[in-house]
Amino acid sequence: MKRLAISGGVPAVPKAKLVSWPILTAKDWELVTEVLKSGVLAGAFAPQVKALQAEFAEYLGVQYCIAVNSGTAALHMAVAAVGVGPGDEVITSAFSFLASATAAMHQGAIPVFVDIDPKTYNIDPQRIEERISDRTKAIIVVHIHGLPADMDEICTIAKKYNLAVIEDAAQAAGSTYKGKKVGGIGDIGAFSLNQTKNFQAGEGGLFVTNERDYWLRADMVRMFGEQIREDERRSYIAHTLGWNYRMPELTAAIARAQLARLDEINENAQRNAAILNDILKKIDGIEPPFCPPDRTHIYHKYRVRLRFDKLGVREKDTVARDKILLALQAEGVPAVLWQTFPLPANPLFQKKEGFGKGFPWSFPGARAIEYDPLEFPETIKLLNSSIVIGSEKYPVFAQSAETVELWGYAIEKVLHNLDEVMETVEVPEQEPFALGEITSLR
Repeated sequence: MKRLAISGGVPAVPKAKLVSWPILTAKDWELVTEVLKSGVLAGAFAPQVKALQAEFAEYLGVQYCIAVNSGTAALHMAVAAVGVGPGDEVITSAFSFLASATAAMHQGAIPVFVDIDPKTYNIDPQRIEERISDRTKAIIVVHIHGLPADMDEICTIAKKYNLAVIEDAAQAAGSTYKGKKVGGIGDIGAFSLNQTKNFQAGEGGLFVTNERDYWLRADMVRMFGEQIREDERRSYIAHTLGWNYRMPELTAAIARAQLARLDEINENAQRNAAILNDILKKIDGIEPPFCPPDRTHIYHKYRVRLRFDKLGVREKDTVARDKILLALQAEGVPAVLWQTFPLPANPLFQKKEGFGKGFPWSFPGARAIEYDPLEFPETIKLLNSSIVIGSEKYPVFAQSAETVELWGYAIEKVLHNLDEVMETVEVPEQEPFALGEITSLR
């Protein structure tokens, strides 16, 4: 192995080899130009929005699709559509983006967290039942990093307790579970079109379902609580509390162009992940992402787990993790951390300040719920000892095979010189998942 970049050597990955995301093609330009020429830039029934809804519904094999302005909006609409209200509880994963939990709060409901499966990093079905109460109304299942969760087990539990299943598929557009695309397996699916995603449009979201009632309720939430149908005069009569979640035409145009390439993008991600998997499985002490044989992974994020005992590292987990991270970055690998503590450790949940002090937790009839982050040991272990290979600007799904091979070489280079990395790189010493300022904000 050549000299490490942190010690003055040449980085293993030249910056010129990195492919920046998002990638816009002639189809994006064509559809955006079509919008500008039409003069129609917005509208619930504008042509690009209607076309996107029809095309994505067909892609997933579902009956209904509503295009909205964010994945967060799609999640909120889903929670509202299944009838969640003040004081109710919604179960979700302790390892996700914040919106997976706060979507419930937009309806006055209370998030309840469940720890993850240590292999898939998705919500652990074995731990869901212990969190169910007589206030529980729904489960928001997160297909984290593009790997489908254990939907059969989760849907069985939901049916037993008469709970709605909402799929947070923000990171998983196009992935499959037992041959069926995620988003159309539970009662409702929600997707994000943020520009970091495999399927992106800058911003935006998609709500999907096979249930007409859920579609009708969600559509009112999208548009000020009004019941609006194409070719009917708008009444401006609100039947429920609604928001303005409509998707602009320019966003829909880009989304349509990107949807046409989604399978190609996901195939590129899977090819690149396979290259990295083959390289990393030969290195004792690092684990590539796990994918059960009954589903497909689309690798929105490629997370590797470091087994410090096998690597012979005696530093504290977070210190060793951060030293390896900096060494990889020096080699030109766009390695990052994504989430560093369980969702319930956020000050929002520690201080319980949602709609003013104490709400929604103090709504009449609500149960007393406390958020102890230490109740989620598998999430903590994962985040203390893992790194995401690829960044929002340079994700794994955008790269060439040659670039990903260089990433693999760089990882080998760093891990084969760990003693030098531990001695050379300096990072602030900290306790693995020390709450510090988070708990002091209570």
